[in-house]
Amino acid sequence: MADRSKPRRGSMGYGPRKRTVRQYPRITSWPETDDSEVRVQGFAGWKAGMTHILMRDTNPKSTSAGQEIRKAVTVVEAPPMTVLAVRGYRMTPYGKQTAGEVWTDVSEESPTNLFPRLANQTRGERDEEQGRKPAKRGGRIPKRPSKPTEEAANSLREQDLSEVRLIVCTQPESVRSVPSKTPEIMEMGLTGGDIEAKLEWALERLGGEIGIEDVYDVGQEVDVVGVTKGKGWQGSIKRFGLKLLSHKNSKRRRQGGNMGDFGTGYVRKTIRQAGQVGYHKRTELNKKILRISNPEESEITPAGGFLNYGEVTNPYMIIQGSLPGPAKRLIRFRDPTRPRKIPGDVEVTYVSTSSKQGV
Repeated sequence: MADRSKPRRGSMGYGPRKRTVRQYPRITSWPETDDSEVRVQGFAGWKAGMTHILMRDTNPKSTSAGQEIRKAVTVVEAPPMTVLAVRGYRMTPYGKQTAGEVWTDVSEESPTNLFPRLANQTRGERDEEQGRKPAKRGGRIPKRPSKPTEEAANSLREQDLSEVRLIVCTQPESVRSVPSKTPEIMEMGLTGGDIEAKLEWALERLGGEIGIEDVYDVGQEVDVVGVTKGKGWQGSIKRFGLKLLSHKNSKRRRQGGNMGDFGTGYVRKTIRQAGQVGYHKRTELNKKILRISNPEESEITPAGGFLNYGEVTNPYMIIQGSLPGPAKRLIRFRDPTRPRKIPGDVEVTYVSTSSKQGV
């Protein structure tokens, strides 16, 4: 009898399976959209934990159309992010290169002369008038001794730009459950309008804050980029699911039976061996946003708090399904690169806040 076909387990598309460089991911590409208004294409938040909800099935083709269905969801705490700088890119024969940056002075009393209407106001007065918190220097936010803000902005306007992006940072000091107080600095893409419109839109928000409600809507699908839970160095049985060798094997069972032929003289990289498992950067496509709210408007923290996290005290999102990484890990969101449908109506009828302590 012929041997059964047994395709190899594990995709080579994720190789090499090494530890990621940092605990929060980096996004290198932003999708093109047909939006007419300028807006930010990404955001970031801390994973709090999972719970379950009851929602109305709005799919008319579903067998449970119109009925309440139960879904597993993930809660992400997403406080506002501070806009530190505006970066412009120009196209060269070697690809996109940085054309210039405009950094804000992260202090409460730094004046701004970008706009004549606000020339006589301090940064703190301007933020207070617009209902925003002032940008404060803390942690490892770099202090840029470069050109004055107005001069750098004019220099950027004169460049032949191909893309404009924002440099933003998180505010971990506002999250009780996160021990780190060092802000994470990251780049966010912009979409909608032409280059001039994007640049002016970005300069107007320099030094201010951007909230999750300014970026995404309920019912929209997003790509989630995170770093998975690390499991350390593991053997080939757990890492790739190899078959255990016979109990009559003379040496050991939890290893591969053959490492290759004698003639090659080396072990090919396709041979499944022991190594790092977890703590890899992974992207999950088309995750649906079911709610964007504040804890004051609707309670979300379960009795006793989320496991290994605690209470949610900032604006949060409810995402359908599971997300990569453990609790307290920073997760980034991006506009979908493979969009499949427009935002639809979402009717959440119940959110479980029962204890997750296992009692």
